[in-house]
Amino acid sequence: MERLNLPPFNFNIRESTEGNEIWDEFRKKYIVLTPEEWVRQNFLRFLNQYLSYPRTLLKVEGSMKYNKLSKRPDIVAYSSSGAPIMLVECKASYVKITEETFKQASVYNKVVRARYLVVTNGLQHFICEQNFETGTSLFLKEIPVYQV
Repeated sequence: MERLNLPPFNFNIRESTEGNEIWDEFRKKYIVLTPEEWVRQNFLRFLNQYLSYPRTLLKVEGSMKYNKLSKRPDIVAYSSSGAPIMLVECKASYVKITEETFKQASVYNKVVRARYLVVTNGLQHFICEQNFETGTSLFLKEIPVYQV
């Protein structure tokens, strides 16, 4: 798979009748290895191993409702008290991150209400801190390390 703008990780990848599959340590099962899944798995490992987000507090493709529609944010990181602190939207590396990409993630975050919103294609990572009281967002240079 393609080298991303993230530290290198070792993955357990196997062939199946559906194509290559990657072991997802967070969901505890093999997942079809699409370009978006490659970004998601690398970003999960980055959050866990480099930024200290506990594995048990990272939810992958959890279900939520928005305007009666079922949506599945890629990653939501939670605090130890169970409050959402970061929502991550992953795209395949060939997908350009645009304003529309941010709008999609922002729609999810209207429900989740995480302080940090991250959009990544594995090559570029954008993060903004959201203030729901003022309705403002501030782009940050780095993804915050997990705080207990």
